[in-house]
Amino acid sequence: MVSYIDAATAPLKNTGQIRLYGPDDFEGMRRASQVTAACLDGVTDLVKPGVTTQEIDDYVYEFGKKHGAVPATLHYRGFMKSCCTSINHVVCHGIPGPKPLKEGDIVNIDVTFVLDGWHGDSSRMYGVGKLKRASERLIEVTHESLMRGIEAAKPGNTTGDIGYAIQSYVEAERCSVVRDFCGHGVGKLFHDMPNILHYGQPGEGIELKPGMIFTIEPMVNLGKPHVKVLKDGWTAVTRDKSLTAQFEHSIGITPDGCDIFTTSPKGLFNPLHPETQ
Repeated sequence: MVSYIDAATAPLKNTGQIRLYGPDDFEGMRRASQVTAACLDGVTDLVKPGVTTQEIDDYVYEFGKKHGAVPATLHYRGFMKSCCTSINHVVCHGIPGPKPLKEGDIVNIDVTFVLDGWHGDSSRMYGVGKLKRASERLIEVTHESLMRGIEAAKPGNTTGDIGYAIQSYVEAERCSVVRDFCGHGVGKLFHDMPNILHYGQPGEGIELKPGMIFTIEPMVNLGKPHVKVLKDGWTAVTRDKSLTAQFEHSIGITPDGCDIFTTSPKGLFNPLHPETQ
């Protein structure tokens, strides 16, 4: 372990160690994360039939500009967009473009803004017009799985406890958890340690300690868990073409639980049931 004092002076690279942050760092994360959350709130009215994912990306870029924040994905390892837009059977890392949204689509919009060096990382599901019941149910299960994972995120528990809370619920609902992608440490780095698997066994993995900051971002499929990455090198899709959904929060472990940095200012994080925020 490194203390948050060490982390503040460490080079900005993933050292393989888990950084422990202090109260000022938590506030920095909260400020960045709330810009991200406010942007995702603002996107809500834009998600409707006929709107292109490029229009959504343009909105995200301009929102960041107005708030003094930079999209972390822009120019990240060759990715040239300000957010990821993943529609229907696209698991994650969908690239915004000219494709218009259609009635009944579900889309995950994943935004990370960098503000004063801190990365606020979050994603949500959005429904386009009237959804089929299967789509609504998938969104409900995925949101609930994230909240169960967050409930397990407290000192003394382990990363395996988080994964088990998610996996056991999802599989009981006859859905599957994607294994190929995971949550991750976040803060001054976009991707840091620890990795947060969304499946696992109680008591396994890394012990959670106050000061840890990471994302939990389960990807849940209606069909089997297997995915493949398309030739563009980014877009991941379900192999069986089944619908998939994802929700993501950035959190920090506190002495008695965790802080959710990316809560929705307008209570819109869960689009189907705002009262369950």
